[in-house]
This record gives sequence, C-alpha cells and structure tokens, in this order.
Amino acid sequence: MQVILLERVAKLGQMGDVVNVKPGYARNYLLPQGKALRASGDNIKSFESRKAELEAQNLETRKEAQAVAAKLDGERYVVIRQASDGGALYGSVSPRDVADLLAEAGVKVEKRQIVIATPIKSLGLQKALINLHPEVDVEIGLNVARSGEEAALQASGKSIQELAAEEEAAAEFEIAELFDDFGAAGMDDEDDPRSRGDSSDPRDA
Repeated sequence: MQVILLERVAKLGQMGDVVNVKPGYARNYLLPQGKALRASGDNIKSFESRKAELEAQNLETRKEAQAVAAKLDGERYVVIRQASDGGALYGSVSPRDVADLLAEAGVKVEKRQIVIATPIKSLGLQKALINLHPEVDVEIGLNVARSGEEAALQASGKSIQELAAEEEAAAEFEIAELFDDFGAAGMDDEDDPRSRGDSSDPRDA
C-alpha cells in the first residue's frame, strides 16, 4: 500500500515522502496515529496545500519535545521492586511503569513512546529510551532496587552481587569473631589454676 507521510517515521521516510508499506502496518499504525494518509491523488493535493501548516506544527511540537528532552536528559529514576536475593525481579519493569514514574515527576509521556530494548527483569542500573517526537529521543536511567537504601548504594557504583558479597563477608566475620571470643574465654579458664581445682599455694612448694 502507498501512503504519504505526514511526519518523519523512523526507518521509513520524512514528511511528504510517498512510500510503500504493508497494508496491516498502514491500517493498524500509520493511518490511525495520523502519521500518514493513503497516497491517493486527492490526499496528495491536500497534503501539498497543508504542507506549510504541517511543517509549522512539526516545528512547534519539536521545540516542545526538545524542552522536555533537556529536562529528562541525564536523569535517573528509582524504581522500587521486590526481588530475590540473587537480584531477579518478581515480574519486570514495563513501559507503563516508566510512564507512571515520569507522571509522578511531572512529565507526561505515553507508554507507546517508551522503548525498553531488553526486558528489565533484574535489580541494578538500567536504561529506557523515550521517543518524545519523531525527531527527538532521550535516554533516561532507571535505578531498580528493593529499597531506597539499596538504590543509593547502587547509585554509588556497587552492583547487587557486590552488595550481597559484602553482606555475606560481614556475616562470616561476625561469626568468626564470636568463635574467637568463645575460644578466648575457654583459654582464660584453662590458664586459671582455680579452674583446674588446684588450690595449693605455690609458696608451699
């Protein structure tokens, strides 16, 4: 099916381009989203008459998107989730979760504008791409943790595996110290003559 693009579409073309696409892609995405029109003679004429208007609208929306991108660029958001000791999430972080998170921060973004390349199913520092405009993308960071304290440690550069190893080492150290204390107490009893029942005075020898 031939369509005329009303805006830039990634990997397809620029505004005003007439391109061939699969009918399903056109009917399910391009046409209902207002990104294209069927490339009929009337629609092409209609586009040409509205081209200046469409370009002005595109410029305005791009400026707005760039302003939002500047606000989001370099930002990292904490996502609190339940997870196993090994760091595997009970579920995953979805585009809807990210959209809700941004809404709480005062930035309205549709879930369809959020791209998560690899499903987020583990704790740690992750990334998500936000398509704010056909010509404006911005990447944000996600700090997925079980608590605010854990998020702070991860932000300092420690992975969940390193945190677990440190906790395990600390626990082993405490156990070792406990056994050392018990051993020292036993040695004190053995060195004390009274602990052996020896009540003789050394001066009697």
